[in-house]
Amino acid sequence: MGWMTELGQQLRVDAVRAAAAAGSGHPTSSMSAADLMSVLLTRYLRYDVARPDDPHNDHLLFSKGHASPLLYAMLRATGAIDFDELMTYRRLGSRLEGHPTPRLPWVEVATGSLGQGLPVGVGLGLTGARLDRLPYHVWVLCGDSELAEGSIWEAFEQAGTAGLDNLTAVVDVNRLGQRGPTRHEWDLDAYSRRISAFGWRVIEVDGHDIADVDRAFAQALSTTGRPQAILARTRKGRGVAAVEDQEGFHGKPVPDAEEAVRELGGVRDLTVQVTQPDRSGTPNRFPDGNLDLPTYQVGEKAATRTAFGKALVALGGARGDVVALDGEVADSTRTEYFAAKYPERFFECYIAEQQMISAATAMQARGWVPYAATFAAFMTRAFDFIRMAAVSRANLRLCGSHVGVAIGQDGPSQMGLEDLAMLRAVHGSTVLCPCDANQTAQLTVAMADRKGISYMRTNRGDTPVIYAPGERFPIGGSRVLRESTADKVAIVAAGVTVHQALAAADRLATEGIQARVIDAYSVKPIDADTLRAAARDTGRIVTVEDHWPEGGLGDAVLDVWADGTEPPPRVHKLAVRSMPASAKPDEQLRAAGIDADAIVAAARAMIGG
Repeated sequence: MGWMTELGQQLRVDAVRAAAAAGSGHPTSSMSAADLMSVLLTRYLRYDVARPDDPHNDHLLFSKGHASPLLYAMLRATGAIDFDELMTYRRLGSRLEGHPTPRLPWVEVATGSLGQGLPVGVGLGLTGARLDRLPYHVWVLCGDSELAEGSIWEAFEQAGTAGLDNLTAVVDVNRLGQRGPTRHEWDLDAYSRRISAFGWRVIEVDGHDIADVDRAFAQALSTTGRPQAILARTRKGRGVAAVEDQEGFHGKPVPDAEEAVRELGGVRDLTVQVTQPDRSGTPNRFPDGNLDLPTYQVGEKAATRTAFGKALVALGGARGDVVALDGEVADSTRTEYFAAKYPERFFECYIAEQQMISAATAMQARGWVPYAATFAAFMTRAFDFIRMAAVSRANLRLCGSHVGVAIGQDGPSQMGLEDLAMLRAVHGSTVLCPCDANQTAQLTVAMADRKGISYMRTNRGDTPVIYAPGERFPIGGSRVLRESTADKVAIVAAGVTVHQALAAADRLATEGIQARVIDAYSVKPIDADTLRAAARDTGRIVTVEDHWPEGGLGDAVLDVWADGTEPPPRVHKLAVRSMPASAKPDEQLRAAGIDADAIVAAARAMIGG
């Protein structure tokens, strides 16, 4: 026990030194959990530090990502990094960022936005139990402040219901948040009552009593049939009188680092030999097969959401690494088809969109290929998790159904009208908006090997099939559906508005006005070459989208000329500009000013002007 006490002090000293060298950071939040991590690192974590990609390794997540100095001190203690690198904490070019990211090979997902680590841990627990089928354990260090986040309780509910006995949450109850005391301070019973209600085994400990902590970890590992939460009463800034359990020191180096190091007993250079993982099992993989995509004949009608669901089933048959997650709307998103065919690879997350994205992020970290679906409007609830998935360099495939006013009578609460803007804003994202069933099927497959966050929006209602089976739709491309040397205007549309644009072009042609129609199914990256050519040929562009005017297709088109290399054309954006109400789909398009009549009027006005 004395050795683990000494290691705990070393972790504190190194956290103090790293923050002092950086002139910023969270040493006090690290110091409270140092004894907990000392025991875990010495006796219970099973991990090959030299092989962070070993599928048998346990998983350690810092949900309280601001305690990164503690994580980096642990890495130094294992020999993964040296002291010189530790002293680069928070500096330009360093792998040791203010909050952990996968820039370090020992970090699987980025944390720091509180409330994210435990939901990802639940995803890893599900992956271990149902997909990998390996005996690794998932450890998540949580802070008490983040237990105010709703996503934490989505995670507690999901894990408890699933009986994830391969998951342990270690809650560092140090009483103090950023600006003062936490909601429940040191009332461990308050936390225990809540967490126990979700089906977890709760173990309360003194987080600075090494023997007590050791017993708690042993009890957690011996638990079967349910996840475990170790509630550890700790003191922020433990071991340094000037900051211990004192307000006003969150996110700051300790006032006198040299004195703090002396008070903690001085510098130590202990090295931990972490226990090797259990390599008795082989990672599970489901069989691959042939890709047999569903096809639709030109002229028939089908909803793109239905085409997505059927294509996902076909992809699941071809690739055993494909998994699907849904937020209790599988009958609407059509992931129910996948669930019926491959129940062992389908995950019902219920109406917990943050947990759904977190689980998908965890699964892709283990090499699986997740598709996650819900209504486009409800993706907004999970936006921070999508944003952090991009920071994690995650590869996710998202599908938002029921987009725009075209859904009809359900009204604005169910209409995805922000999704293009939201997903375009995500770093490195891909945003797709197919208009027919064959196009949707092809793009569903194209997403599988796409790096980063890919998003597809699908329609509720049936739309005409305009593309023949087997046609290809490269990401970053578009389709020119009407074109002549006499074109006076180009109409750029995506999704349901493509069909309105075609109808408008046909009407304009009867008036002697030739209009080019471009199906910009790839909203990001957008086909700049085709748009530039249309601008040079016509000088006029009408964009039309079932989305708010901010951040969607129209803005994506305008961005093509933002570099100033060519003069921009005249552009008229048609979009949803007033709050919709309940009405039939065709009435909605007319009221929003994005139907064929509106397109014809806009084209006439531009040409007449």
